[in-house]
Amino acid sequence: MHMNVAPYLLTEDRAEYERVLDDALSTAHARPDLAGVGTRLTVGQLRSMALNATALITTAASSEYDHFVKVREQGRIAVATRVPAPQDGTGAGIVAIFTVMVPVLSGSAAFIFLLVGALLHAIAPTVVFGATLLTAGLVFGAVAAAGLLCAAAGLLRTALRNSPTATVTAGTPATSADDELSRAREAWRLALLERGVVPFLRAALAATDPDDGTST
Repeated sequence: MHMNVAPYLLTEDRAEYERVLDDALSTAHARPDLAGVGTRLTVGQLRSMALNATALITTAASSEYDHFVKVREQGRIAVATRVPAPQDGTGAGIVAIFTVMVPVLSGSAAFIFLLVGALLHAIAPTVVFGATLLTAGLVFGAVAAAGLLCAAAGLLRTALRNSPTATVTAGTPATSADDELSRAREAWRLALLERGVVPFLRAALAATDPDDGTST
């Protein structure tokens, strides 16, 4: 039957409590004060007793648990506030299309005007229209070159924004928060083990010791 969770032990931490308990039972042979595990009481019996006494055992590490929960909640709030708000992609999309299309269209126009202008100038050097086409081709060529420079500048800015240095700098606060959370979790686990689980197991074994003076 599923045991009740301690009133202040969140459901998401139930599995962590059971892991600490299982670790204590699996390493009981290394503790002289828990030498009776498996003889006076079986591992299954002790585990069942400890699960029934979850509220009592976890109270011994309540301050560390409260700190762990507080740090975890602060980390979750920080992550939620770091999520960027959805941006209107219409303006950015238009700019991107404009940046790509201007060099392409201008380059194509420059090629056509220069080609046709050169042919007209070769066939009829005195025709003014040929010179006009050549001039227009040069103008469109200059526009295409400017567009290419703008596109290159945009790519460079994107590369700098996504550089490893920027990534490391941006990730530092999250890394620090993760380290603090890990320390808080380990402090709770240690307090739970040393001040809660182990003393409970020791007391349970002592209560079944035939030489503790309680039997006649």
